[in-house]
Amino acid sequence: MSELLEPRAVRLAESAAGRDDAIRRCGAVLVEIGAVHPGYVDTMLDRERSISTYVGEGVAIPHGTLAGKDLVERDALAVLRFPDGVDWGGEPVTVCVAIAARGDGHVELLASLAEILLDEDQARELREATEPGAVIRLLGSIQEETKR
Repeated sequence: MSELLEPRAVRLAESAAGRDDAIRRCGAVLVEIGAVHPGYVDTMLDRERSISTYVGEGVAIPHGTLAGKDLVERDALAVLRFPDGVDWGGEPVTVCVAIAARGDGHVELLASLAEILLDEDQARELREATEPGAVIRLLGSIQEETKR
């Protein structure tokens, strides 16, 4: 999992004024870890304005548009937890799993994330995680799935 999600990309005590602020925070982490150029954050906001990245169970998966792929240096994930919640177009979000993907890898990542979120226990574990290691262990299955 270290290829996609490294401990410094897991932030479990974030706060945000709203959806756009949460997306900017997610994008800033992807920039900080060297996965994307700063302009990618704008494509994440563009994506959200065209279609919500809220997927249910208190989780959103912000990612950039097709036009933003050239701004991605390497595939990566960032997981930000907002314990107080963020209003995401009328839905409460407590966890954002931000995706940076150069190719079509985001499709496999989204499918694998969906499987985790469909499992009530795993979704709850992700929402309630307080240690980066727990998040990395939980999402470790994504790395295995995308290698097959």
